[in-house]
Amino acid sequence: MTRRIDLHIHTTMSDGFLTPKEVIDEASKNGVSVIAIADHDTIEAYNDELFEYAKSKNVKLINAVEMSTKTKKVGIHVLGYNYDLSDEKFKGRLSKIRNARHDYLHNVAKKLAELGYYINVEELDKIDAVTKAHIALDATSNPKNKEKLLAEFGHIPNKGEFIETIMNENCPAYVKKESVTPKEAAEIIREAKGKVVLAHPVAYEHEDNLTDEDILDIVKDMKPDGLEANYLYVDRNNNKFDETAKWNEFAKENNLFVTVGSDFHNKDGIRPEIGFVNTNFTLSDEKIDEILNNLREL
Repeated sequence: MTRRIDLHIHTTMSDGFLTPKEVIDEASKNGVSVIAIADHDTIEAYNDELFEYAKSKNVKLINAVEMSTKTKKVGIHVLGYNYDLSDEKFKGRLSKIRNARHDYLHNVAKKLAELGYYINVEELDKIDAVTKAHIALDATSNPKNKEKLLAEFGHIPNKGEFIETIMNENCPAYVKKESVTPKEAAEIIREAKGKVVLAHPVAYEHEDNLTDEDILDIVKDMKPDGLEANYLYVDRNNNKFDETAKWNEFAKENNLFVTVGSDFHNKDGIRPEIGFVNTNFTLSDEKIDEILNNLREL
């Protein structure tokens, strides 16, 4: 039987569709032995009960978080692993970053309303780690916006298309969100005794047109411990890219260990599911052991 681990999974605590327990159930069903829940700017999923539940399902749970950061050019995600869960300063810093999300929600909702879109701010405000994706999904799935969307796009866009056309920089509903830099996020994670990993470099190349040199500059500045090299990218047109060999080589050249993550949010029949069970992607037992050893607590 193929051994599987998955160290980048989202839950309903941020923008995933499964609860933390449902994620563990899915991991168990898929034969995934080790997982990490890496919600956006929140570690609310983690408590003693969840660790016990994972244990009862024979799933090892590694604590993680995905921090939203910003460089001069683009948004960058920074993963933290095996930090001290009881570190109150760390929790406070994440809370501050998360609160900035709600300020962003209200500001962008106001702009969208001015453009003629209906946004359910009250419901979105209930989401602890509300994201740009939540707002876009609300806008594109609201029947009140159907006529406006058809007039604007000629069809009902998916959330990615809506974000890129309406909400990103130089777009009509762009709002600058207060954020930390990748270097600052790395320092915050290290202060909480965690390991720092630059998330999905392949995405910055395809989504944001960053070059290898741009990504190397980010690495040199933030000095991560590792790189999420084992990641299958799917663009907004559902084109699939497996550039894991390239990013594993990049990690080796820059003395970074590698990690693996599906970045699972929901089953859409296109993107990798928990443990990559709907893909041909697997790792050797030796590589899995190496990844887990590198992520052990300091």
